[in-house]
Amino acid sequence: MATISESRAAVSFPAPLHQERDAAALRTVRLLTVVVLVAAPLAALAPVGVSIATVWLFAGPHNWLECRYFLRRMPARWGAMRTYFLSGIGGAVALSAGFAALPWLAERFDFSFAQWERATAVWNVALGGWVLLLVALRQPLSPARRWPWVWPLGAALLAAAWIWPRPWSIGLVFAHPLMALWFLDREFGKFGAEAQAAYRKAAALVPIAGLLLVAYLADAPPLAGDDVLTSRIAWHAGTDVFSAVSNRCPVALHVFLETVHYAVWIALLPALALRGRPWRLADVPLAVRSTSWRRLLGGLLALGGAITVVLWVGFAVDYPLTRDIYFTAAVLHVLTEIPFLLRLL
Repeated sequence: MATISESRAAVSFPAPLHQERDAAALRTVRLLTVVVLVAAPLAALAPVGVSIATVWLFAGPHNWLECRYFLRRMPARWGAMRTYFLSGIGGAVALSAGFAALPWLAERFDFSFAQWERATAVWNVALGGWVLLLVALRQPLSPARRWPWVWPLGAALLAAAWIWPRPWSIGLVFAHPLMALWFLDREFGKFGAEAQAAYRKAAALVPIAGLLLVAYLADAPPLAGDDVLTSRIAWHAGTDVFSAVSNRCPVALHVFLETVHYAVWIALLPALALRGRPWRLADVPLAVRSTSWRRLLGGLLALGGAITVVLWVGFAVDYPLTRDIYFTAAVLHVLTEIPFLLRLL
């Protein structure tokens, strides 16, 4: 069987560079395996503690590195994709603003539970409609991306988002961490078929470990404590939706997936996709377009670094409040992933 190093024919690089790339790919596969094998038992043993620690330490840095990765993926000139990118950025900002406004509207107009569910359903349907719009804008740019099955599937998912808003929202919470693995898969595709196959074998450990977590914790004792922070962590993981199992089960599963998500953005993707030091912008197309763009993007990254420090301080001063603010604002980064992911398909 061919090894990663034997898949060099897939791309045309000098031999020394191939060796460096092959070594990076192999290290990344091994590191992903270690992350899964360590994160799963830790999440099972101390789900609330691991959740607190990982969000505190890694939430800000992973957003900064994610922004840096997307800057590298953004073309200097949008050309035929101008409408696509404008719709993607505009939709992500508008939906994020709507999501942040929901709690304020609920308090301002004293929403009942039924009214809150309807408002959530409206947001979910708007999200689904925006994704379908991006698909429609993406398809004409490549005949290979004409997917007729998208429309009936999209209609079914929109109906589900309207009928079952809370389960749909929790489904998005659990699906989001897996998107990072998809980005990583696309990066491995640049290394050749063998490298990508090796990565996919390692990535297959994620659902296997997740299923083992569910089987192990389904009848486990419930989470200790009913403090505000534990209740918020449990609510975020959808313990009300997964009422047939111990509340420890969905919390641990979500913590495990989030830990893998953070590891991908902080360690695995930078090892493959970022050349040199991440704060340097030599590989960012927009930065080399003009001095003004370079200064603007440099300022953006500096602002992101400052926000990361503010988050660390906020978590130390008032963890529950900072956590609520972070996860509300973080919807923007979640939505930003979607147009970039669709572009890679």
